Amino acid sequence: MMKFKLFVFIVFIGVIAIVSCKKGNDDAPATPLKTSINFINASSDTINFYVNGTRLNIAAASYPLGSTGYLTTPLGEQNYQVKKDRNPNTLFNLVLPVDTGKVYSFFVTDNTSENTFTVVDTLKKVDKLSLIRFVHTSPKMGDVKILMNDTVMFAKAKFKSVSDYLHVTGGLKVIKVLDAEGKVLIEESRVLVLGRAYTLFTKGGLTATDSKATTGTGLIINK
Repeated sequence: MMKFKLFVFIVFIGVIAIVSCKKGNDDAPATPLKTSINFINASSDTINFYVNGTRLNIAAASYPLGSTGYLTTPLGEQNYQVKKDRNPNTLFNLVLPVDTGKVYSFFVTDNTSENTFTVVDTLKKVDKLSLIRFVHTSPKMGDVKILMNDTVMFAKAKFKSVSDYLHVTGGLKVIKVLDAEGKVLIEESRVLVLGRAYTLFTKGGLTATDSKATTGTGLIINK
C-alpha cells in the first residue's frame, strides 16, 4: 500500500512538471520582422547610422559619397539616429515607418533631418545593359541637369527628386552636372559595368558658387 501511494505521488509530480513546462513553452519566441535599408552619405562628414540606439553600420564608418549597402532593420515605425564618427552626440533623429515587402535608400545630405530623405527602391532585373538613376542630394545647388557623354540624361532635377532607372551602355562615361543657367558644376569620368544598376548623386550642402562643388558626385551599385 505504501509503495502504491509513493508511485501515485511520483506520477502526480511528473504530471505537474510536464504541464508547467508546456505552459512556459507553448509560444515560440517572437522574431521581429525585418527589411533592408541602404544608407547613403551625401554629406561632407564621416557618419554612423543607428536604429533605436543600436548602430547599424558596424563594419565601418560611412565616408562622404559612400554607402553602407543594404543593412537589415526592423519593420514598423523606428527611430533612426545619425552621428558623426567617434562622436557620441546625435546630429539628428528621424522617425520612419518602414513597411513590409519594401527596401529603402536613406540619403543624408547635411546635418539636418529636414534635408534627409528616404525612397523606396524598385530594383528591376538588370539585362545586358546597365541601369542608372539620378538622385538630387544637394539642397543648396538648385535645379540641375545631368549629361552623359554630352547627352542629356536627367533634366531639371530638383532637390530630393529621384529619377527612374534608365538603360545605358557600359564603358567610360563623361558625366556633367549643370546648374539652371547651364554652368558646369561638376565634370568627371565614370566607368559603368554591364549588368549592374547604379545610383548617381551629388554631394550635399553645396552652392553653385562654392569651390567645393567641383569635388564630384557619388556613384553606388544597387544591384
